[in-house]
Amino acid sequence: MRTSADSAKIHAFMAALGRTVKSAGRVYLTGGATALLYGWRSSTIDVDLKADPEPSGFFEAIAAIKDSLDVNIELAAPDQFIPELPGWRERSSFIVKHGLLEFFHYDIYSQALAKIERGHDRDVTDVQAMCQHQLIAKDRLWELFQTIEPALIRYPAITPSEFRHSVDRLCTT
Repeated sequence: MRTSADSAKIHAFMAALGRTVKSAGRVYLTGGATALLYGWRSSTIDVDLKADPEPSGFFEAIAAIKDSLDVNIELAAPDQFIPELPGWRERSSFIVKHGLLEFFHYDIYSQALAKIERGHDRDVTDVQAMCQHQLIAKDRLWELFQTIEPALIRYPAITPSEFRHSVDRLCTT
């Protein structure tokens, strides 16, 4: 079992990954990494990320870095759990550039909707923090949910009516 990651470990990971890959690319951080870097959490078990486009040497670099930094890396992003929100790349906020890599927070609206759908206590706390930090606007969250609602049929693990109710409850409180 690896140790939890803090903000310093995530910054060290980004710097090491940027030094190690062999071509340019973008890496989108999500979940606990976003929470840490925005400051509403002090640690996370996994650093969740998505590369798009994936740089050459990406997986080899991750294999080495996760051991040297003693950090869990998960290839995970909201679009694996809910339909991809239109314009997610444009809404993803820049963090830093290291070497050939640019690092971004994966679209915060996508993260919020994925967390609402999953519904764990920590997810609910994270979405509340996103609202408190004014990273999401409830009316925009509702609009974006409505754009993906017809595609929910492609995600059999999701009960669309329950997901809609959860988003509605958050957006109207």
